[in-house]
Amino acid sequence: MTSETLEQGATRALGGKARKMSTGRLGDRLFGLSAKGSGILLLAIMAAIAVFLIVKALPALRADKANFLTSQEWNPDAAQSRFGIAQLTFGTVLSSVLALILATPVAVGIALFIAFYAPRRLADGLGYVVDLLAAVPSIVYGLWGLQFFVPKMNSVATFLHDDFGWIPLFGGDTVGGQCILTASIVLAIMILPIISSITREVFLQVPRPNIEAALALGATRWEVIRMAVLPFGRSGMISASMLGLGRALGETIAVALVLGTASGISLHLLKPGGNTFAANIANTFAMAGKTGQSALIASGLVLFVITLLVNMAARAVIARRKEFV
Repeated sequence: MTSETLEQGATRALGGKARKMSTGRLGDRLFGLSAKGSGILLLAIMAAIAVFLIVKALPALRADKANFLTSQEWNPDAAQSRFGIAQLTFGTVLSSVLALILATPVAVGIALFIAFYAPRRLADGLGYVVDLLAAVPSIVYGLWGLQFFVPKMNSVATFLHDDFGWIPLFGGDTVGGQCILTASIVLAIMILPIISSITREVFLQVPRPNIEAALALGATRWEVIRMAVLPFGRSGMISASMLGLGRALGETIAVALVLGTASGISLHLLKPGGNTFAANIANTFAMAGKTGQSALIASGLVLFVITLLVNMAARAVIARRKEFV
């Protein structure tokens, strides 16, 4: 083999390698541009939604004769348009936060049981069932709540009022099944599989050396979970909880079916009635006039802002827990 042949082979090899490197760089550039474009597209969509809501809400806000932020009245189609979001904000935040308080401990317990206590065959089956519950449509929960749970809650509400009425949350002059507490329990059942599924996957990512080191030091199973699992999964649990809270804040059909129609702000959880942004939009949009629809869009804008603030708060909390990620 001559030196000329060797040089030609080396040239072809270097040329092929250069072409592969060039193709790889092109792929990296295309992937980077596509990722950046996806992020920009997402921001553009959110900005477009915000602009649409603002433009559609301005006519009603200009015509409103009441204080939009503090008024409890909702009568935008009257001759003198008067409406406010005080009751809607209160009902939305109270029912969603209460649902989160009820659902999160149970969801974390389910996730811990599936990840560390249940036998593998049982854990796989339970994980599948929990994931399946997350796919159930909200109208199914709403119909179940209206037809089955609300009648049961009538007697439960009476019991809580009679025996624990000295607690302000369970006090009040009237009690009934179609109350904020019922809506919160239904919402808690709805967001339970979401929080549990995400938390379970986070717990399963805990490094095995962390767990084995704790066991080697003589820690019990609970001590392993407390020292190695929960600190590692804290950010994931917060993310899962905030995702569940977002679902609860925007839930429409289930809350609209379960809640009563009485108006007013009250801290009595067993008082019939209450309202939320989403439920109010679902119940009144079809019958609303032009100003009424604009007012409902204005309330949707407020819900949009509340959801963004919740997500920003969640990101701030997670950023402080980076050492556990």
